[in-house]
Amino acid sequence: MTTQRSYSRLDRVLIELDRALLTTLGRPSASRPNPAGDQPLATLDSQQQRDVAGLMRINHVGEVCAQGLYFGQAAVARDPATRDHLLAAGREETDHLAWCSERLDELASRPSLFNPLWYLGAYGIGLAAGLRGDGWNLGFVVETERQVEAHLDQHLQRIPAEDGRSRAILATMKADEARHADSAQAAGARPLPQPIPRLMALAAAVMKAVAYRL
Repeated sequence: MTTQRSYSRLDRVLIELDRALLTTLGRPSASRPNPAGDQPLATLDSQQQRDVAGLMRINHVGEVCAQGLYFGQAAVARDPATRDHLLAAGREETDHLAWCSERLDELASRPSLFNPLWYLGAYGIGLAAGLRGDGWNLGFVVETERQVEAHLDQHLQRIPAEDGRSRAILATMKADEARHADSAQAAGARPLPQPIPRLMALAAAVMKAVAYRL
């Protein structure tokens, strides 16, 4: 018979700190194979390479923010089932983070310089959402993932057709995000009232503009 370990408040703080450091400064490992697989490295001109690197850096930041959001929400989730849902989604977002990092390496580029700030901001939003209750918690998941799906669509239209590696990663990410949103909806998500979705979209636009270059 197994028993669930009980963590002290200090234990929980240290766990959250470890997650933050690994996400923003470490190199998380994926639990699933990279969907780029054996796709050949495309020959891109210098402008294309800079553009694709900027887009993949945006997506890397998006995954940093997803980690912060989910871990912040899970930290204050009241229902164990909701907490497990959030942590499971966060583990899949870790795969996305690792894949984007690998692609940035291949493009001779780097993650955003502001990753610790992105994470901190997203974690704070996650805490605020979680404190409103599990329905709001899941509602943030749905809205976040729907907005991410939309921007991944835009990136898939923009990335050169010959760059099969980037496209394979983004297509898998998009499918995962859609599934996370559907699961949260089925679990009892509450629709977020305006202006919250508009403010989320505005914050994402600022993040994308900065992360593309820095």
